[in-house]
Amino acid sequence: MRHYIMAKKIFLFLALLMCFTMTAQAQIRKIQRNKPNTVETKPVSPRQGAKSSKQMTKRTSQKESRPSQQASSVRHRSSDSEDESYIVQLRKRAEQGDADAQNNLGDCYYFGRSGVSMDYSEAVRWYRKAAEQGDADAQNNLGYCYINGLGVSEDYSEAARWYRKAAEQGNASAQNNMGNCYYLGRGVSKDDSEAVRWYRKAAEQDDIAAQVSLGNCYFFGKGVSKDYSDAVRWYRKAAEQGKASAQDMLGDCYLYGLGVSKDDSEAVRWYRKAAEQENADAQDMLGDCYYLGLGVSKDYSEAVRWYRKAAEQGNADAQHSLGSCYYWGWGVSKDDSEAFRWYRKAAEQGNADAQKKVDTYPNW
Repeated sequence: MRHYIMAKKIFLFLALLMCFTMTAQAQIRKIQRNKPNTVETKPVSPRQGAKSSKQMTKRTSQKESRPSQQASSVRHRSSDSEDESYIVQLRKRAEQGDADAQNNLGDCYYFGRSGVSMDYSEAVRWYRKAAEQGDADAQNNLGYCYINGLGVSEDYSEAARWYRKAAEQGNASAQNNMGNCYYLGRGVSKDDSEAVRWYRKAAEQDDIAAQVSLGNCYFFGKGVSKDYSDAVRWYRKAAEQGKASAQDMLGDCYLYGLGVSKDDSEAVRWYRKAAEQENADAQDMLGDCYYLGLGVSKDYSEAVRWYRKAAEQGNADAQHSLGSCYYWGWGVSKDDSEAFRWYRKAAEQGNADAQKKVDTYPNW
């Protein structure tokens, strides 16, 4: 009996030690991440440490402001006859040299709306006519077409040339795009300080993408001295306007106490806002919060739910976490085959922890 009791105590001790180790490893793994963002490409968010190069690229890739983001007067019609009448009048004005009409007609061809078939080449033709008359929206739209090779051959230098024309007229979207060009070295020499200058001009006009990019520059010290408080200030401006990537970054700042007092509950609040907009990084982090009981009650089932959402979008960290949940039976029925299916997906994206597991059991 004495040996039985002793063996039982040893077993319980080892079980508790394993749980503690796994939880600690999970905590360390999460804290060792390093996120932040740009729109078709902006500077990156916290997860202190080093993410995989693929994930870091994703967080730092900036997006250009597209024609859809401009204040176009093109209206959505309720009937074909109204569409036809509108286009006839719009085309007439455009052919008479009205720059605003030319830009709007370009929008119609770009999006394939108001009874016009999508045609990037025709969109470019009308954007160019308006741009050459000095229309800032058209200049920005033309720059976007050049940088993405839509209706014209991809040409970063030409894109930067048109972005600059619009940016110097005060067009906020073009200023953000000009910042992207300098940040990435597209069509101009890479210059983080110049990127910051243009991001700031756009951000001060309430351009959401520029606010996130400027926040990222402050967070990582790109073109400015690192300043978490300023990063938080710009993230908050964009987050309060509903920008998911800014909400995710603001969640990181609250979770790690960067530029604000550490507040797990506030971190969860911002992660949830971003996660509900299908931001995969926020879904992954919300899963972590449920898994570790940070700002919410520990709930493995809820952790699995959010990990799955992020994993299905290709988030490698979430794929690894979901694999671990299946492996240990946390929040889901234990299933080794499903565990290694997710480990392989994460490993294929370069997740080092997942790769170790796959290498350990290559024939699973």
